Amino acid sequence: MPRNGAATRERILNAAERLVIDNGYAATSLDRVISESRSSKGAFFHHFASKDELARALVDRYAAADIAQLDAALAEVTAEAVDPVERVIRFVRSFENSADELMSQQSSCLYVSVLTERELVTRGTSAQIERAIEAWRDGFARLLRAALPATAEVDPDDLADHLFVTFEGSFILCRATGDPGHLRRQLVTIRRLLQALLEHPGE
Repeated sequence: MPRNGAATRERILNAAERLVIDNGYAATSLDRVISESRSSKGAFFHHFASKDELARALVDRYAAADIAQLDAALAEVTAEAVDPVERVIRFVRSFENSADELMSQQSSCLYVSVLTERELVTRGTSAQIERAIEAWRDGFARLLRAALPATAEVDPDDLADHLFVTFEGSFILCRATGDPGHLRRQLVTIRRLLQALLEHPGE
């Protein structure tokens, strides 16, 4: 049945995502994915021809959700605020406010897990992540271009990349230290730096 098949595929992807984030791609066996998803080998290979195809599907789904979250946040701040500076601050604060909830749901980021696996990078999986990074850069940079003072010696694209780096670096800090609060604290820091740059230029 199509509906049951779609549900099985989602269970497999959900289980694989948790395992890859927690253990890495190389250490995640298909047998473990099948067991964790309460499916069968026949069901797995009905949906995915190989482990590499599973990885591509994982990244596709994760990147699509990431971009959808970005678009929703951009639409929300655009609707709620007129002032360009306020839009930037609200945008960062929206992720700051949800950081603890996010870290309670996952121990790291799938991007980090995938990009540390050379075999996945060389097989083109990283291209999907690059598209998501570009979407984040373009979206946040648009907010920044409208908010930055003319005298600012900061490139909006570079500053937008810095926010993305803050996210990914915070995931690594959280995992390395066992402290999930790093993500929220780093977002608070970058929000305060942006406020100083945008609200008090030249000071």
